[in-house]
Amino acid sequence: MIEGMTALYIFMLAAFTGYEIIGRVPVILHTPLMSGSNFVHGIVLVGAMVAMGHAHTTLELIIGFIGVALAAGNAVGGYVVTERMLQMFKRDKKETG
Repeated sequence: MIEGMTALYIFMLAAFTGYEIIGRVPVILHTPLMSGSNFVHGIVLVGAMVAMGHAHTTLELIIGFIGVALAAGNAVGGYVVTERMLQMFKRDKKETG
């Protein structure tokens, strides 16, 4: 396993890098990025279910259940937001005819 200070350093570096990259994304690319991130949320959900499947103690099961619930909510919320964003680009039938 990774030692505490090394793990903290990697976490801080990843957070800073992610913030800098996402902060420079043009507005027009946010919808495709949301769709891509929904894919990642699905993988996180599968990982949480696998981790919960390997749980042995009650505490591990509780933490696993919370992880699965949060990952599922995150994935569903991402798809809801993406759908709402895509609705903004659809034309009304009144305007076309």
